[in-house]
Amino acid sequence: MPITTQHVRDTLDAYLTQRPDEKDQLAVLTEVLDEAADSIVSRKKYRGHATAGAILLRPDGPILQIEHKALGTWLFPGGHVEDSDTSLLDAALRELAEATGIAADQVRFDSGIPLHIDAHPIPANPVKGEDAHQHFDFRFLFRTGNTAVELQEEEVTNYTWQFADSLTTEPLRSRVLGTIRPNTGTDAPQ
Repeated sequence: MPITTQHVRDTLDAYLTQRPDEKDQLAVLTEVLDEAADSIVSRKKYRGHATAGAILLRPDGPILQIEHKALGTWLFPGGHVEDSDTSLLDAALRELAEATGIAADQVRFDSGIPLHIDAHPIPANPVKGEDAHQHFDFRFLFRTGNTAVELQEEEVTNYTWQFADSLTTEPLRSRVLGTIRPNTGTDAPQ
């Protein structure tokens, strides 16, 4: 069953229960949810729609970033929700595998609640017939011991493993740094 607006609302509510100080910052997402009926994940919603992203962390501290071909910028693996996705977490995992070739059995997730929700503008794309809009990116933390990446070259031009302290966006930087555990050899699938 495709992801519903209620699932997105429930995920947002769980997130805001842990981080009530972000309620005002995510008010536009709440407004769009109120207007969306069951189409919050539809790419046809040009005020904004929910997307899913993966923050992939290795036991030694680096996180994976990919260079997005269309946007020409470094991002976390992620993207649009598809009808086959059953949850935002599932969508993030699928997007991670599609963009990087790192399979689901090579990662594990920390929580069904996002580590971060980011609202960011997406410029108009005349080639795809898309107006400018916002993505409400539900970012989940995954862990892996795998370093082998096979890029999806249609959408991704490069990748890099960067140490989490190089992130410049707060509160994401602090949250990722707060999740790093000493390398015990049992942190993630190999």
